[in-house]
Amino acid sequence: MKWIRQRVNNRPASTRQPANRKLTRFQHKAAISIFFVFMGLMLTQVQAYSLPPDSIYPNIPTPKVEKPEGELLHKLRSNLLEKREFFRNRLQQVFSDSTEVKERLNKLTEEVESLTQTANLSENSLQQVIPDLPQVKQKLGELTQEVESLIQNTNSPNHSFQKVFPDLPEIQEQLGKLTEKVESLSLATNIPQNQQATRLDNVNHQREFRGVWVASVVNIDWPSKPNLPVAQQKFELLGILSRMEELNLNALVLQIRPNGDALYESQIEPWSGWLTGAQGVPPSPYYDPLQYAIEECHKRNIELHAWFNPYRARLARQDSPFSPNHMAVVYPQYAYRYGDLIWMDPGVKEIQDRTYNVIMDVVQRYDIDGVHLDDYFYPYPKSGIDFPDSNTYAAYRASGGTLSLSNWRRQNVDQMIKRIAEGIKATKPYVKFGISPFGIYRPGKASGIVGMDQYEALYADVKLWMEQGWVDYLAPQLYWRIDPPQQSYPVLLNWWLRHNPQQRHIYAGNYLSQLDNGWPISEFERQVEISRQNAQYLSLGNIFFSMKIFRDNRQGVNEIFKSGLYSKPALVPAMTWLDNEPPQPPTDVTVSYDTVSWSPSLSEDIRSWTVYQQQGNTWELVDILNAETTTVRLPQGTYAIKAVDRMANESIEQVVAVQ
Repeated sequence: MKWIRQRVNNRPASTRQPANRKLTRFQHKAAISIFFVFMGLMLTQVQAYSLPPDSIYPNIPTPKVEKPEGELLHKLRSNLLEKREFFRNRLQQVFSDSTEVKERLNKLTEEVESLTQTANLSENSLQQVIPDLPQVKQKLGELTQEVESLIQNTNSPNHSFQKVFPDLPEIQEQLGKLTEKVESLSLATNIPQNQQATRLDNVNHQREFRGVWVASVVNIDWPSKPNLPVAQQKFELLGILSRMEELNLNALVLQIRPNGDALYESQIEPWSGWLTGAQGVPPSPYYDPLQYAIEECHKRNIELHAWFNPYRARLARQDSPFSPNHMAVVYPQYAYRYGDLIWMDPGVKEIQDRTYNVIMDVVQRYDIDGVHLDDYFYPYPKSGIDFPDSNTYAAYRASGGTLSLSNWRRQNVDQMIKRIAEGIKATKPYVKFGISPFGIYRPGKASGIVGMDQYEALYADVKLWMEQGWVDYLAPQLYWRIDPPQQSYPVLLNWWLRHNPQQRHIYAGNYLSQLDNGWPISEFERQVEISRQNAQYLSLGNIFFSMKIFRDNRQGVNEIFKSGLYSKPALVPAMTWLDNEPPQPPTDVTVSYDTVSWSPSLSEDIRSWTVYQQQGNTWELVDILNAETTTVRLPQGTYAIKAVDRMANESIEQVVAVQ
């Protein structure tokens, strides 16, 4: 991936892996192509390898190797076995100038690289490329010995090749590189009897985003109270993650900026009062809740999406006094009281910059998987109260602006969304950007739907954001039941799915907290099934509000979810527009009784390992292991181990049999 290459190139030289140890993700197929070059070369002149290439590789174009290279190697080999003087004379007849040898060797190297590129096609597989793998392995062993013998003999102190080749060291270096490629091929094809590298067919693994919102505002989910002891805060967070693990949930959407404050160490904004009881006061003993949450999530193969509220400054109830560096104190002229709220003006550049800088600071310093915004841009309207941004709008008109008030407000929000999207991709292209808007775009747009018009009330033109591809996923808050026609869950979901021209992911937001208000659990079972039925239209998951329902197991919801909806683990869907390059597969896979072990590849991008078990003609995902785990005990059966990168791309697999 481009971003990985940039990151590796920017690392200090002392920490980089040697280039010749860093294998490509297509090591098997690329190495096979290299073998073809050598086989074609040897088969033209050397009697020991006289089988016609086409008889073994009917689907692979034989590299064009002109006679001089084959004659050179043939004469060189003959000389090593017979007379050096004879070789010197005959070699001089073939190549009077050593420069010609170097040029031809360079051409051979280029041909190897060209074939390597050709082999890097996703549709190729080892079995497709080499149907006669045993014969290839046998010939490969012979060829490897031949090349090694050639290099060994040219290093003999008695040889007189230097007179023929003044540039022999450089030629030897190139031969050495080609030899390494042959040896790499030998390792790739030297597969134990109980292990083989293939691509699985009939994989029964439905990828799905299974998220949950964890709200810190008003201590809805975490922490349960302000100013808890740090040990208690950590204990509660670990309890949430353990519950997610138990339920096979794979994404935590954690609110880290509820009111212009921070549940992490920030040089821009004050510590949140919801965490410590007083805004601006750090945890004691000190720890960084966001860093702690990221580390613990990744140990459990859970993505962490950092949830920001862009403009809300205070909820009047239960909020602590402002810290001196809070945005409402730094910019009091743009902090407006709106009902019982204090809200910052989204039309002011200083406030836009503050929100942008806060988000980008987190993107730069933390290993988050996603940036997540909720539906609060302009505040939800209060009857009879206008949002007091008239001075800002008047200044806009005085400067020559011509947009109406509504269009100007929408432009302010649009510009911020676009700016955040571009900033994330310029800084860490792999960080996902998602928004969870109000579930109705505009009343009447979906047949029979009535309700608040977010386009006119919140000034959020979500349809435009999707058309422009500014977001990687959308999580519309579909907080209604299935059957009522005025706000029908399936009708609204279908509308969002139909208005997705850039083919981004849709993860429906589900109001699980309504279990406390009389909704049956069966309602949510049906909603998840409706989402799944539309997977072909990129309905690829659900996010539940909020975690406290799972935390407290309201109405026995956990047992129902665990036994039915989420009985098996799942990877999140891959976002191919961000990255579609799989990581390198595990290496050195071995089986000892019931224990399977492997070594990580040289890739720096391994997030986890997937373990599949063969069940008849299909493969079932049985476990997802974190990156630090390289040993697992398994009952008798046939299994496949794959590497998974941070973008949920899976490598080709290593298949093993546990006897």
